[in-house]
Amino acid sequence: MKNKNKLLLSLLASLAVASTGHAQKKDAPELSPLNVVASNADAPKLSSSLMSGGALEDIPQSISVMTDTQFKAQGLNSIGDIIDYTPGVVTSQGEGHRDAAVFRGQRTTSDFYLDGVRDDVQYYRPLYNVEQVEVLRGSNALVTSFGGAYGLINRVSKKGVIGEDFTTVQGSVDTFGEINAQVDKNVNFGDKALRINMFAESLENHRDFYYGDSFGVTPTMHFNFDGATLDLSYEFLDQERFIDRGIPTGTDKQPVESFKDIVFGDATENLSTHEAHILRAILETELSDTFTGKFKLAHSKHDKLYQNLYASSYTAGQNPDQVTMDGYVDTTKRESTTLSADITGEVQTGGILHNLLAGVEYISINNDNNRYNTSVVGNDTFNVAIARNLGISNNSFLGQVEGVALDGTNSIALTNSYTTDSQDEAYADVSVFSLYLQDQIALTDALDLVLGLRYNKFEFDVRDVENDDDVVDTDSEVSPRVGLIFDATENMSLYAAYSESMTARNDEQYADIKGDDALTDANTFENLEAGINLKLSDRISLNAAVFKLTAVKPDWISADETIMRESEVTGFELQVIGSLMDGLYTTASYASLDAETNLSGTIVPSQEAPENMFSIWNNYLVNDKFSMSLGVIYQDSSIIDHDDSSPRAFLPDYTRVDAGAAYALTDNTRLQVRVENLFDEVYFPNAHDTHQATVGAPVNAMFTITSSF
Repeated sequence: MKNKNKLLLSLLASLAVASTGHAQKKDAPELSPLNVVASNADAPKLSSSLMSGGALEDIPQSISVMTDTQFKAQGLNSIGDIIDYTPGVVTSQGEGHRDAAVFRGQRTTSDFYLDGVRDDVQYYRPLYNVEQVEVLRGSNALVTSFGGAYGLINRVSKKGVIGEDFTTVQGSVDTFGEINAQVDKNVNFGDKALRINMFAESLENHRDFYYGDSFGVTPTMHFNFDGATLDLSYEFLDQERFIDRGIPTGTDKQPVESFKDIVFGDATENLSTHEAHILRAILETELSDTFTGKFKLAHSKHDKLYQNLYASSYTAGQNPDQVTMDGYVDTTKRESTTLSADITGEVQTGGILHNLLAGVEYISINNDNNRYNTSVVGNDTFNVAIARNLGISNNSFLGQVEGVALDGTNSIALTNSYTTDSQDEAYADVSVFSLYLQDQIALTDALDLVLGLRYNKFEFDVRDVENDDDVVDTDSEVSPRVGLIFDATENMSLYAAYSESMTARNDEQYADIKGDDALTDANTFENLEAGINLKLSDRISLNAAVFKLTAVKPDWISADETIMRESEVTGFELQVIGSLMDGLYTTASYASLDAETNLSGTIVPSQEAPENMFSIWNNYLVNDKFSMSLGVIYQDSSIIDHDDSSPRAFLPDYTRVDAGAAYALTDNTRLQVRVENLFDEVYFPNAHDTHQATVGAPVNAMFTITSSF
């Protein structure tokens, strides 16, 4: 992209125009340093975009909801930031080019949703146009066509607001040199409203070679009819960033701390680009006095390049010290169309109240994937001497290939044309048809029975160009859900639930559904959960759950043998949110996991499943103009390799302290600072595999100014 200055200047010019156009407004919206939940009555609700929207205490599942008011007050800027302060979920590295989360010991890069529609292309999702982020843990088979078997993250987009005219602008800069600018403008037209959200950013961090540019714009029209609303939106995204896959582990099976300043990649060969066009239409209408209908149409087009070099293995004690490098390039072109319709409403039969949800969904996906390996004198991998700069350049490096001595002087041709060693070339057409029904039955005034069922039919047509083969397959499955909700008191509800779900063989990696892998069955999951939702006071709420998740994933061995790899996770999750005293707002969470996986007959701890996780964030309103905040994140050690070797590679435990402050310059202008890793802790928050451990950022301060007109 290399045009970050142009993008930033364009956005800043837009800000100036917006500010000028609204400078005379007398009723500008006010900002406060601490503009978050004040009471349980103000607590966020699950959006109707996930069909089962409503009060969280009426849903038999562990759910965390964070509004934009909350994550902006906390200074959170990414999906990963939000995950850090969510119980039972940790971030995964995502190979440096995508959001990746681990729900209850199960990694996913595809269980991300936008307004309830699956958004399974792998990229970093910005928050500039997001009203609310919802994290659902446990099985979500009823509300998802495929995936979401152990958790999902749903972003609710900002919609036009009727009856208001406002412009909010925001600019940020941090001590690494990162720059971010955003605009949120709403224009009222009586019974309709236009809202435009826009952002541009220039990314920097503590790692050599790192850079990134992003630009996004989303215009949305909101229409209000008699008994109906219609939202139409278009989003354009253009992203580019350097790929950093972290550092190797040593003989002690931990990341080698002395490598923390070394990038195991190349300044020109490690990059990702992504362009997206996303269209959405959502119609909600009153069908009768008791029933409401919702109809959604979403179409997206993504064009993505992912190109990288990374450390694939490392053995300490060599002279000179060296690392084995590998690399490949992926290209993805994907078009997806989703059509869905559902109705919700209440009926009475024999004096018993039924809250019904019924719907149908159709998804069509066209996918084109190509993968080429790096070629070095005909080899896929190569060795280089470990140094602050590995010596790799566009066309040569100081390294070792085919026994050539590694003495720091020899130059070997590095051919990264990514055209001669094809690993994948596949075209996939995927369609999913779903029917779902849920009945929440009021057995008594205090006891509800939830019965749900979803039917999915999958059709895969994968053309494997590499092997001149076609895979055509049809699968179908039925996912049940049953739960009980008991309102023990006015302020306490208890629930218990059981659900089943499945994911397709390689989830959204459609190019992998070929050859031997086409013979394997789908992954299946069972989730058993019990929990409590408790209002401790008018301003404090507590949610807790215990659960058991069982996952069965087939592993093809031969035409005659398939091993079923089973993992079992039991755990406990707790979240407390509210005002403990006047002026003090707190959100705290704790999760404990006991996760085991059967690998080839050996029971081992599961990957990326820390035994204990804790987070707390406090914001104290000193006076009407000034607030201070303090946050702490603790994550236990966790396994990072895939095999059953002993001992296994792991990330050590860490504690990170964050802090912040905000000052209201005027009623509608706020200055904010967030300091991440206040005590400059050296830590490794996540990893993709044994020799790709992420190096956590040192102390960094981000300064933000926000103003509304």
